[in-house]
Amino acid sequence: MRATGERRRGIAEQVEMFMVATIGSGIPWTAVPFPKSEYDRRQQKVLEAVARAELDAILVTAHGHLRYLTGYHGFGGYFAPFPLILAPGHAPIFVAREYDAEAVRAEGCVEEIVPYTHQHDVAKVCGDVLRRHGFQNRRVGLELDCWNLTPADVSALRGQCPDIRIADASRLVASVAAVKSELELDVMRQAMAMTDIAVRAFQNLVREGVTEMEVYASIAGEVSKAGGELWRSVTLVFGDRAKVPHGAPTPHAIRSNEPAMVELGGAKHGYAAGLVRSAVLGRHPEAESLHALSVEALESALAAIKSGVSASVVDAAVRKVVERSGRRRVFRHRTGYQTGIHWTERGNLSLEPTADDILEAGMTLHLPIILFGETKYLFGCSEHVVVTGSGAELLSRTDHKLFHA
Repeated sequence: MRATGERRRGIAEQVEMFMVATIGSGIPWTAVPFPKSEYDRRQQKVLEAVARAELDAILVTAHGHLRYLTGYHGFGGYFAPFPLILAPGHAPIFVAREYDAEAVRAEGCVEEIVPYTHQHDVAKVCGDVLRRHGFQNRRVGLELDCWNLTPADVSALRGQCPDIRIADASRLVASVAAVKSELELDVMRQAMAMTDIAVRAFQNLVREGVTEMEVYASIAGEVSKAGGELWRSVTLVFGDRAKVPHGAPTPHAIRSNEPAMVELGGAKHGYAAGLVRSAVLGRHPEAESLHALSVEALESALAAIKSGVSASVVDAAVRKVVERSGRRRVFRHRTGYQTGIHWTERGNLSLEPTADDILEAGMTLHLPIILFGETKYLFGCSEHVVVTGSGAELLSRTDHKLFHA
């Protein structure tokens, strides 16, 4: 254990040391969180997937995938797509808005940046790059089912390169990003340490009359005091507001004999470690019954997880528990999903009935088993895990059993 702890400290030191390095930008500070060798490894893995898919190139446009492959956070990408063009035998090319070019250069690790000025220019610039490398009539993958690419973008690119053969590569980068390196796993563990601080603050504050906003403010304060940050999306609901999916904190106060539920995640370098934890102030039979079933279903899923198992098998383990209870309608969503950078990215691995993805060691998954009660309460728990060859490693150190206040 001591050797493992020393290795993890070494990884963390590598990451922090790289934060003050420069990538040839002339700017004395960058926000690239990993060594360039890590991004080179990721890009090479994607290029290998490109070859397996019999593509000549890929245009990566999803924010999460861009951040994964380059380090650039993508905050300027609201304007229009910032395509990253990857092709075997060619250096990566980042097509980005001219206004943001220096940020892309300073906060990413791609040397060649080709700028455009106005939104209607992006297809022309991409077309010019593709023609320069001879890809205007080749088979090129686009992330057609991911955020940040519209039908108009695809149509405009076709207008520039009428003979291009477009293939859907929506899941290509996601499949590579699903398996984490040791550097990524270290960041995920650091993010979960902040999640656990947040959960303990939530549990310590559930008492008569406290409001959701007050609890959230205290949670944020505790995480900040520990030097961490929270993922931007937080669910925090008390009492009847536990009937609101993804309910953000409000001035609503909790009363005796009411439920409380929180879903949040600590974050580091864009990696979020989400968790669902629930509490009851006093007694609430319906919420307590739902939570007991969610625990049983969650633990069945955890027992099914290991490298080589299909995602649908894990989902089936949950549904079997729910069906055996005779309350099939309480479970109305998927069992879980792939996590990492931008855990809401479309195209990511999903634990659901039709999923044929095979779990691999190093994948990280969030399993929120939130159930619907007869009076529309949503209540449950989750775990965030690393898939291993023999099972699931829990990242959180807080118990998923119901907390009684």
